[in-house]
Amino acid sequence: MTTLELKNIRKQFTNGGASEDILKGISLSLQKGEVTALTGTSGSGKSTLLTIAAGLQLPSSGDILFEENRMSALSAEARRNIRATQFGFVFQSAHLVPFLTVEEQLLLMLDTAESTLGKSERTQKAARLLQLVGLEHRRHAYPASLSGGEKQRAAIARAVIHEPKVLFADEPTASLDSSRSRDVMKLLLDLTRELQIATLLVTHDEEMLNYTDRVIHMSDGAMARANSLIQ
Repeated sequence: MTTLELKNIRKQFTNGGASEDILKGISLSLQKGEVTALTGTSGSGKSTLLTIAAGLQLPSSGDILFEENRMSALSAEARRNIRATQFGFVFQSAHLVPFLTVEEQLLLMLDTAESTLGKSERTQKAARLLQLVGLEHRRHAYPASLSGGEKQRAAIARAVIHEPKVLFADEPTASLDSSRSRDVMKLLLDLTRELQIATLLVTHDEEMLNYTDRVIHMSDGAMARANSLIQ
């Protein structure tokens, strides 16, 4: 089932009075329970496409449909609300709050997403998710005491605690070694399946593509080719 659909997305920037095409008519759909990867060289437009898909910036032309609602027709406040309640984000750096424990990071996300769960229900939900990502024994730990892989797993748990419909991951393994990168990608794939999230991933690491369902290769702002991987 399609959760997010991009139709003929174009993005132009003006540089010195001249227009430069960053995205040249990209169309793709994100399916529930699947990981779609964007890959390509630096400057190919993959990160710009991710930020547009997430509603962080608007395209110059084209439509973004989230559950059949046109994002460009929504107010800035409505788009912010969707990002807070329906979208999740994971970046290259974990960006954990240094003075909050791992468990508190997750509970803060539920507050931000305006969860209707009671206090005990929130705590139970956080405990279940931390067990799922293998961090139940680190629930009271602060970020400074976590390894790089543990920080990224905590960031992923925080990104999905409110059960988003779409997860955006921008180079989530770039700061990790090969072993921890594989662990993080397997976790992203497992959570995508388990929670039936539509995940859009940007990566330059060819090995990480083995943990995705579909790969979109981008070049000079256009879709060069698309491959289906996991069946």
